[in-house]
Amino acid sequence: MPSPSPWSHSRNASLSDDIDFEIKGQELQFLEIELDPGESAVAEAGAMVWKDASISMTTVFGDGSGGSDGGFMGKLLGAGKRLVTGESLFTTVFTHQGSGKARVAFAAPTPGAILPLKLDQYGGTLICQKDAFLAAAKGVSMGIYFQKKIMTGLFGGEGFIMQRLDGDGWVFTQMGGTVVERELAAGEELHVDTGCLAAMTSTVDFDLVAAGGVKSMIFGGEGAFFARLRGPGHVWIQSLPFSRLAGRMMAAAGSRGGQNRGEGSMLGELGDLIGGNR
Repeated sequence: MPSPSPWSHSRNASLSDDIDFEIKGQELQFLEIELDPGESAVAEAGAMVWKDASISMTTVFGDGSGGSDGGFMGKLLGAGKRLVTGESLFTTVFTHQGSGKARVAFAAPTPGAILPLKLDQYGGTLICQKDAFLAAAKGVSMGIYFQKKIMTGLFGGEGFIMQRLDGDGWVFTQMGGTVVERELAAGEELHVDTGCLAAMTSTVDFDLVAAGGVKSMIFGGEGAFFARLRGPGHVWIQSLPFSRLAGRMMAAAGSRGGQNRGEGSMLGELGDLIGGNR
């Protein structure tokens, strides 16, 4: 008998931005969102699995959060932010045009977990890996987050350019493998492989720390640097980032070999070598 749904939420009628949803499955999960008439959800292009016929689909430029009065330049800026983080220029808005309840389902493209987060419970902002966004209640804004420290930019791998999600509604993020949430107290530090950092709140300070001595850097297989996360705030850690899985698959197929711990860096091949990706 299958295990019960790990996540299920019923809409609170007193909250205008609340939605009903259920996340089904364990390792290969998918998300079902239940919409009332006139309600909308926004998702990555290509993430839909199925929908009721009364739900219409509209492809929009950018994240769809600005509405029709944002002007062409505003939409272009929103789309450009998504392009920088490696996402599609477009997202899809799903709106219930009928009566009663209707459902639409979305699936993550890789094995792992779909994590629902209510942004107003985390200060209204979430910083996450570049491909973490799956879907959200309409109104959540998606942008870019640049690390300000030059060393982090040069050697931080995935941590240099991240997604920034702003709003007060539900957002659904996709993370690889098993996900662990850590709440860091003020001044508390955590060292994480840069590829395994899935998300963090905006109050967490992100920096790099050397993995150890020269021998550890060259032969340890963990890269030259770890992400140093300093509280206060929340941190989400994924056990299997897609880049690591892809690296193992490439190695098994005899293509260049080696492990891939992250998404590279500004230094290209040299950054990959230093970061443990080659």
